[in-house]
Amino acid sequence: MPAPATRNALTIDVEDYFQVSAFAPHIPRSDWPTRECRVERNVDRILGMLDEHDTRATFFTLGWIAERYPELIRRIVAGGHEIASHGYGHERASDQTPASFYSDINVAKLILEDLAGCEVRGYRAPSFSIGEKNQWAFECLERAGYHYSSSVYPVRHDHYGMPDAPRHAHRIGNLLEIPPTTLRLLNRNWPASGGGYFRLMPYTLSRWMIRRVNKVDQLSAVFYFHPWEIDVDQPRIDGIGAKTRFRHYVNIDRMEQRLHRLLADFSWGRMDELFLGKA
Repeated sequence: MPAPATRNALTIDVEDYFQVSAFAPHIPRSDWPTRECRVERNVDRILGMLDEHDTRATFFTLGWIAERYPELIRRIVAGGHEIASHGYGHERASDQTPASFYSDINVAKLILEDLAGCEVRGYRAPSFSIGEKNQWAFECLERAGYHYSSSVYPVRHDHYGMPDAPRHAHRIGNLLEIPPTTLRLLNRNWPASGGGYFRLMPYTLSRWMIRRVNKVDQLSAVFYFHPWEIDVDQPRIDGIGAKTRFRHYVNIDRMEQRLHRLLADFSWGRMDELFLGKA
């Protein structure tokens, strides 16, 4: 009999289109309540897609979103998915003090647990914003009661990254850090875990990279995307630069079809069940 397929972790960072870090200079936080929110309908589409493929996933969710759409949180949990934390207001960990960061992750955890009716075990920093200069964040996460983080991306990038960090799940104190997946090739780590790279690259290349990580490294991949990445009708933001516009909108019209292929080509599961064991 053939060996069973490696199970990979499917993760969704639940934030709306106007909350992405690259738009922060153009959309003041005070404008958020006045913007058209599209996250609920997009997450519901994702839930339908996952149900079609009999797949369970982890939803790293903003406390700001959870407060406004409590029934959405309950629908995610009712579908058998994991609720995890993306912080409260999508503030980058690298832009906060230890005190403000702890307050953000603590209040987000309390809001999510109250709505979900279960323990929130995982956290992902907005824009993978834990790196060499703010590793104090791990102590804050452990103190707030988190069991794992998926916040350090071991790549070189102009907005984030810690290229010398381990590529595999590893302990930092009592906290398990589970990095997004990279492929080690030509003495460099290459992004292989979703986001804009997944929309930009040919699907066959993304599939090859994940298969190689599964087979050669014998690691479960950690893949991520955002609800706004399947939303072709989202409002366009004026005044953004060409690079930001390209990164945000490239191949959004192809994303949903690619996700269907990805769900069919690999076996997927929740972060907590793959790396911690079910609570």
